Amino acid sequence: MQIIDGRKLRGEILAKVKKEMTALPFSPVFCDVLVGDDPASIQYVQMKARTAETVGIHFHKAVFPASITTTDLIKEIQVLNKMENMCGIIVQLPLPPGIDKQAVLDSIDPKLDVDCLGKIASEKFYNGYNDADLGYPTALACMALLDSLNFDLKGKIIVVMGQGALVGKPVVALLRTRGLSYQIITSKTENKEYFLRQADVLISGMGKGKYITGDKIKPGAILIDAGTSEDINNHQSDNLGDRGGIVGDVDLESVRNVASYVSPVPGGVGPVTVAMLLNNVLRVAKNLKQK
Repeated sequence: MQIIDGRKLRGEILAKVKKEMTALPFSPVFCDVLVGDDPASIQYVQMKARTAETVGIHFHKAVFPASITTTDLIKEIQVLNKMENMCGIIVQLPLPPGIDKQAVLDSIDPKLDVDCLGKIASEKFYNGYNDADLGYPTALACMALLDSLNFDLKGKIIVVMGQGALVGKPVVALLRTRGLSYQIITSKTENKEYFLRQADVLISGMGKGKYITGDKIKPGAILIDAGTSEDINNHQSDNLGDRGGIVGDVDLESVRNVASYVSPVPGGVGPVTVAMLLNNVLRVAKNLKQK
């Protein structure tokens, strides 16, 4: 079994982003809106800020108290929408209780919605994504990891586990865009084990820790693990796209002698997700330059 190194791929993607950023006639701005003082959210925003600055993107700090109202937060985001050279706005989730999450996400200018969580940006993605458009960073990260192996996926059995908003659903849309066939497994799917054992490629975003074991998969299968669950025995964290104390859907030890390639958690999809987010910012910046 070979590990698909997400940190290495992140470095390659960010190097390309930096190169293209330096060719722009202006300095793009990116903002990750932070509401409240949740320690994990603060750490994650700081990590994205540092990463953005390393590739030539100016990070705009926008921090608001947990007591802010939905109306006032939307007003603040509308100000950010109009900021000069703004090329990407996201809202750090989860938001404090009492704030209307979807109303806040929908207030981001769809052209700046680099997380694709607002209704308009999401609809545009599902109505016909192409490589120049904005897409869901985690789903794009899954496909980037798969693409890094340079395998021909035509005719392969690709199984997607879970149909969540950040991984399963957008991954299926990306596979469909490429004309690839796929099988979806959800909690309601009968004979899950049968479909799992058929998979040449398995992309999982269930969030069911270590569910995928060696006895459940086809020998030689490629496993892209985008699931995250709390792991009380692990509190290590990577400072660029991994969160501490998490495990993936794949039991690495169990699949070691069965799978051919595995993207691990941490160190796989997480780091690449941040790179794809900033690549979305680059896409916005290039469109801005052309106007």
